[in-house]
Amino acid sequence: MSPPALRSNNDLKELLLQQNPDFWTHLAERTREATGFEDLLMLSTLRRKAHARSLPRPVLAGERLRIALMGAYTLYPLSELLEHFFQTEGIECELWSGDFDNYTSEILDPESAVYQFAPHVVVVMPSEHRCKYPGGLLDSRQNQASEAELVVNTILEQVRTLHERTRAETIVTNFILPARHDLGAYRSRTLGSLWSFRKWVNLHLGFNAPPYVHICDMEFLAYRKGGIEARDDRAWFESKQPCSPALLVDAAREIVHLAASLRRPSRKVLVLDLDNTLWGGVIAEDGLEGIEIGDTSARGEAFKAFQTYIASLKQRGILLAVCSKNDHAVAAAAFEKHPEMVLKMSDFAAFKANWEAKSENIRQIAADLNLGIDSLVFVDDNPAEIEIVRQFAPSVATILLGPDPSEYVAQLQDCRFFEARSITAEDLERTSQYRAESQRKALLSSITDLDSYLGSLSMEASMCEFTAVDAPRISQLINKSNQFNLTTRRRTESEVLELIGRPDCRAFTVRLGDRFGDHGLISIVIGQVAGTVMKIDTWLMSCRVLKRQVEDEVLNELARLAVCAGCARLEGLFLPTPKNEMVRDFYPRMGFSLRAESENSRAFDLDLTAFQPHPTQIHVIRRAYDPS
Repeated sequence: MSPPALRSNNDLKELLLQQNPDFWTHLAERTREATGFEDLLMLSTLRRKAHARSLPRPVLAGERLRIALMGAYTLYPLSELLEHFFQTEGIECELWSGDFDNYTSEILDPESAVYQFAPHVVVVMPSEHRCKYPGGLLDSRQNQASEAELVVNTILEQVRTLHERTRAETIVTNFILPARHDLGAYRSRTLGSLWSFRKWVNLHLGFNAPPYVHICDMEFLAYRKGGIEARDDRAWFESKQPCSPALLVDAAREIVHLAASLRRPSRKVLVLDLDNTLWGGVIAEDGLEGIEIGDTSARGEAFKAFQTYIASLKQRGILLAVCSKNDHAVAAAAFEKHPEMVLKMSDFAAFKANWEAKSENIRQIAADLNLGIDSLVFVDDNPAEIEIVRQFAPSVATILLGPDPSEYVAQLQDCRFFEARSITAEDLERTSQYRAESQRKALLSSITDLDSYLGSLSMEASMCEFTAVDAPRISQLINKSNQFNLTTRRRTESEVLELIGRPDCRAFTVRLGDRFGDHGLISIVIGQVAGTVMKIDTWLMSCRVLKRQVEDEVLNELARLAVCAGCARLEGLFLPTPKNEMVRDFYPRMGFSLRAESENSRAFDLDLTAFQPHPTQIHVIRRAYDPS
């Protein structure tokens, strides 16, 4: 249960004076609520004082993140805000700041301090004062576009150099648009205007950025804040600040969000209440004709717009589920019979309408979908139900809807739980894959012999070495798979691309289909060849295909590739996490021998000279690294 809110910074100071460890929890809460620049600097000062007094604090998870900050501006107090936001978000970080407007030299000089620092993430803030057309308004469109391309290419060439020398992910800020009436309506009729030139640069910077570049969209952030409020010309002239203090806060939050999301997967399932959430009214009391949904009233139109937006999330690969205290038949009738209903029963991967506690229904939804409960977001208009879920299923993210349905779409759009760094074709098929899984389960219940069941599925597998086309999906799976994941090593899309073609690497994917449909890409394996040993760096698999003999066929492929590479032994490593206990004894079950064990790892060997392929019911239609 969350601690009671503090009324002021003085209350926070009192906790600090008392050396109360609750200070850190309240500091994080106050930081999330604070919007003012001065208030946040005060909170950061209190944080520093707590460190100076060695106030005990929770151990932050994950490796220490090294962040390099460079650009055409004075980088303080942005650096202070970044450090504060990282720590209050539970991310331990070490920050390096470059000199004012020295970023080009810092990037080009191979002996630069930034390369000695070896950052995981580099934040680059290019100069907006050099992002303008140097010629005349009446110059040819071709000349103006060439200058804009030069700005984009210069930035991308700089970050390419950074990436080649550090292998770091790069966050690049784009450019704020001018907010004054200069040129009037003519600003939109020439690429030579500052307005059009920067818009062109921003668009093409985003369109042409490689996978290791992530855009901190200052244009969008300034639009949200308001163009006039986003600027502070005096701050530029006096201390070379990039923007107003108000926008600096938003930029710092955005940079931290982008850096954190590089290895923190987005949520996968949107779990929805029904009454007064997807429609107005209570269907059990008002009946099918009495609920508000559709174009006959403003309120009904707002609920319809909410459902339309939810449907767009499904099209982006988000799974939809229902968790409602309702009679199942009555609830289902709304989706099956109401003519204005946008969502249909076929849109939901899980549907729980009963009188059980919602926290338990949500746990069951996670179990039915073979997903961790921390993959779910629950949306309800009832604060009591939200609080129960928060207490009894704290890993579930929650959204409490307000009384006005016209605001529901905005609440989901701004929650940031479902942002994806990339969207793949397989994401769009996710709901149909889960519905096909229900059909498989129905078949299994009618056949008592497992081997007969597996044979009846007519499974086909395709194994393929990593390709650039698959890189977004591979990175996505590597960063979100937790349960069947033997090492839980994370990789960004650019790190995946670097494995392609490496002679010491055997990295392949597995796709599986059967007579009910296509599972898509369901397993990823990365093996490192070291002399006569192949070390299994990564082995993960979707829990949807457990007990289908996929793991046996993957081992057969690993052994084949290892032997072809001249290896006589496979080495497997299990690195325990709170979520992968299910594979703790996986290697022994597959015939590996335990070689070494400690509190933090278990190492296994498999002698390939005596290995016999495991029999399976899977027909392999393609093998990895097969020239034929």
